[in-house]
Amino acid sequence: MKILCIGRNYVDHAKELNNPLPTSPVIFIKPETALIPKNHPFHYPKFTKDLHYEVEIVVRINRVGKHIEKKFAHKYISEIGVGIDFTARDLQSQLKAKGLPWEKAKAWDHSAPISRTFIPFDKIDSLDNIAFSLKKNGKLVQEGNSKDMIFSIEHLISEISSYFTLKIGDLIFTGTPAGVGSVEIGDKLDAYIGDQQLLSLTVH
Repeated sequence: MKILCIGRNYVDHAKELNNPLPTSPVIFIKPETALIPKNHPFHYPKFTKDLHYEVEIVVRINRVGKHIEKKFAHKYISEIGVGIDFTARDLQSQLKAKGLPWEKAKAWDHSAPISRTFIPFDKIDSLDNIAFSLKKNGKLVQEGNSKDMIFSIEHLISEISSYFTLKIGDLIFTGTPAGVGSVEIGDKLDAYIGDQQLLSLTVH
């Protein structure tokens, strides 16, 4: 399986990082090793001094697809969950300044924790109205809704599949809203869809 991630998919987040608004989805990939094994703690990596959280809706794919039309994209979704796209922001800035890829700052081991519980697709009322949020140490720090995406979930599936064959179990991180920020060792992060907590981790 692979993890396909979307950058700059919310206007306010693009603006807070002084990035231009994209005219097509910004796609990057994380390897399977970016997931955290069951019962494994999350550790603050030693190569950064500015680790940022980015909460995102995560889509799990349920069938093989290539060149998927937008109107059929929903048929390829099995479940919806949440994840945190951790970013070594200082390292990312250094790489971007040199025109280099982001992988060292985005795709390292355990950089993409996902919810242990996913919501079945048939329990989702609308792909265009999924509210999600993140709390740090009990305080709300990020709040978003899929209706505010620049590129909808169906659009993302269609666009991604025009370049990469989607396979069963693939995960799509659909972008983060405004409010990203740093974490320190000891911080507790809790991610929600609606009022349902789906992900909880402590930074070690």
